[in-house]
Amino acid sequence: MQLRDFFREHPRAALGFSGGVDSSYLLYAAVRCGADVRPYFIKTAFQPQFELDDALRLAAQLGVEVAVLPLDILSEPAVTENPADRCYHCKARLFGALQKQALADGYSLLLDGTNASDDAGDRPGMRALRELSVRSPLRECGLTKAEIRRLSKEAGLFTWDKPAYACLATRIPSGTAIDAETLRRVEGAENALGALGFADFRVRVFHGAARIQLREAQLPRAAAERESILNAVRPYFDTVLLDLAGR
Repeated sequence: MQLRDFFREHPRAALGFSGGVDSSYLLYAAVRCGADVRPYFIKTAFQPQFELDDALRLAAQLGVEVAVLPLDILSEPAVTENPADRCYHCKARLFGALQKQALADGYSLLLDGTNASDDAGDRPGMRALRELSVRSPLRECGLTKAEIRRLSKEAGLFTWDKPAYACLATRIPSGTAIDAETLRRVEGAENALGALGFADFRVRVFHGAARIQLREAQLPRAAAERESILNAVRPYFDTVLLDLAGR
């Protein structure tokens, strides 16, 4: 099956839209196929502002309006207690809210951007999507991440080389409670590192310290710019560690 076949069979749907590589290409393909696919961005404390900015920018490039749904995910104890299956509870809450709004807007089919390179398996988040009958056209059509990046580049989408991004909650170790202040500090530290020109990194919470994970190629630069990194991150974390294993 190709995407045009999918959208011929399902010409009207709601899309869980993050502004990342996959959901951006899926939205582009839907527009090209003439489908009525409405993108919904669910804004929680787990999404940094740049993700929403990218989503709005990409949708504007395609001439599509994004519905932004604010959601207080920190009011969900099953999420903030941060158990091993936190992602299940979070996805269930997010896509449950999306489903409710989409139905009110006249869309009964839900889509997401899972691709053929993603290991669906028994991952908690994937289980939540299956329970809500969310369809994944990219995966169903056999499109891998590499193919989606290539097709996105050919289509002129600025997201084609956007690094994969996991929500801010993943920076906090499982079993450690998640709160708004910790998320604020992580986002601030990552924004500060990004402003220094580093890319595709993570700032993880490690016993109250910031543990910076960079790609191996960026480690020599980090060592050379130690003072700049400390000055950038210390407004958010007193102790700053560099993970020499990289990511």
